[in-house]
Amino acid sequence: MALRTGFIGLGNIGKPLASHLAPAGFETTLFDLDDAPVRELAAAGAKAAATPREVAAASDVVGICVPEDKHVVQVMTGDDGVLAGAAPGTVIAIVSTIQPSTALEMAALASEKDVAVIDSCVTGGASRAEQGTVTFLVGGDVAAVEKARPFLETSAANIIHAGELGNGAKLKLAINVLSYIQWAAAYEAFRLATASGLPAEVFEEAGKSNGQLSDMMQQFLVLHKVPDEVRASDGFQQLNRGFMNIAEKDLAWALQLARESGISLPVAGQVSQSMARIYGVDDDGRR
Repeated sequence: MALRTGFIGLGNIGKPLASHLAPAGFETTLFDLDDAPVRELAAAGAKAAATPREVAAASDVVGICVPEDKHVVQVMTGDDGVLAGAAPGTVIAIVSTIQPSTALEMAALASEKDVAVIDSCVTGGASRAEQGTVTFLVGGDVAAVEKARPFLETSAANIIHAGELGNGAKLKLAINVLSYIQWAAAYEAFRLATASGLPAEVFEEAGKSNGQLSDMMQQFLVLHKVPDEVRASDGFQQLNRGFMNIAEKDLAWALQLARESGISLPVAGQVSQSMARIYGVDDDGRR
């Protein structure tokens, strides 16, 4: 029997990930609190569900991509949650960036119903999700990962199995520390160059010439090259506040994991307090 897939959470990353499932030939069922992305993907061959429970009941592998750990718990454990509808043998792939402990807690509850959980955190951003070239950082039982592999492959250039459950989340937090420190470095160097009178293109040419300014860093700097009136607009501020909130959450989880691991991350701690500035968000409380 063909694999049946489901997806819950059709936001900035979840929607493009889910968009590859039905076109790949999988019977696909979707849910989001916002009806608009559900209707859009349903027009492309997926089916709409009224609750996460309905998604789970219709799926062999369910992806969850919601903003925070508390949302993962709600989607999993509510009266109309995934665990209320999942049949034995179902695999739940948590795509959200979460604490490793959350993955373990959800797996413990799921195991009571003979349901498997893997943490399959995604890296690469929305553009790569649209292109189907993200990297999944996966932790969990080998059999569960292999059952979910066709689901993951629809949107992945790489699938890295990091080992036991929770390792996917650990790896994603470590990668995010690397990313956000890069954004801070790019932002401060760019600010120094342009504030002292250097043309932005000269700074970028020099940075690219010796590999210090990566493609990802250059893409990030685009938001600091928009006109002042655009940066001050409600749309710009709302969009980047969302990115800032995610960054602050991810770095908070990384710092918590560091404490649990008996180490300090002083640079990451400083960067975590600077995300409003780094993302160009006007917020006196964070500046």
